[in-house]
Amino acid sequence: MYKDISHNSYGFRFQRAYQDNVADLHAIGFEHHQNPANYSWHGLERGEKDIIIFQYTLHGNGAISIGDTTHELTKGDAFFIDVPSDHRYYLPADAEEWEFIFFTITGTEAAKLYQQITKKHGHLFQLSIHSSPVNYIFNTLKRIETAGISHGYEASSCAYSFLMEFLGYLEYNQQQSKAIPPSISKAIEFIENHYSEDITLDEIVSVSGLSKYYFTRQFVKSINETPIRYLTKIRMKKALHLLITEKKSIEDIAKEVGYTSSNYFSKVFKQTIGETPSNYRQNTDIMPVNQLFTD
Repeated sequence: MYKDISHNSYGFRFQRAYQDNVADLHAIGFEHHQNPANYSWHGLERGEKDIIIFQYTLHGNGAISIGDTTHELTKGDAFFIDVPSDHRYYLPADAEEWEFIFFTITGTEAAKLYQQITKKHGHLFQLSIHSSPVNYIFNTLKRIETAGISHGYEASSCAYSFLMEFLGYLEYNQQQSKAIPPSISKAIEFIENHYSEDITLDEIVSVSGLSKYYFTRQFVKSINETPIRYLTKIRMKKALHLLITEKKSIEDIAKEVGYTSSNYFSKVFKQTIGETPSNYRQNTDIMPVNQLFTD
């Protein structure tokens, strides 16, 4: 994946009044350090400030001390840290080498997203080399080697896109990569087979064999949303398809996707899609879709 990329680092200092308010690419690199080497960066002693660093280990060993705690960094380990802060990352004296990629960002919005990520997930991560954030850095390095980055808006787009890749991985891909317990799989199958019926949460829970409290916690942990929210999304996707492809009444469509009340169906539809079923069907300013993706 990265054998055709040269060890190098790149810095960017475009005029950036706009970028300072959003996100900006400060530096990116692919480096390899061997002992004896003086590779050490302290977060309170750097000449730079207000930067955010993502660094991912490809090979060898590194270390990072955050406060009073030191963590060894091996293949697949990453850290996400800001400057200034009380940390130091370095090549330990007993390590032979450390090969890594890094991505450094600045910007007010980037700082907010950094706080959001680290508050929920911490500063240390374990990622596959094939994960989307790592793949994004490799692709950016290849792009810079071949074409460069020509202006500040391009650098800003690059930085913000990385943050979205990282957030998306943490919030969705990482969740989906976890094995779904059989009890939750049974519940999902039940929802997808019976969404057209007036099913209740208690009925969904009974399929799992778990208590309602534990089931709901496990479902959210596995799917990243509540059982009822998942059921609603299934119903809304089916309703969209019927509104576009069928000439059935709103009442009939409501019943077909599990709602006994067309008024309640219309209320839920508007909350999810942003307008009523009848308006969606009649509005020629909206491009119809066959599949809906919602969060």
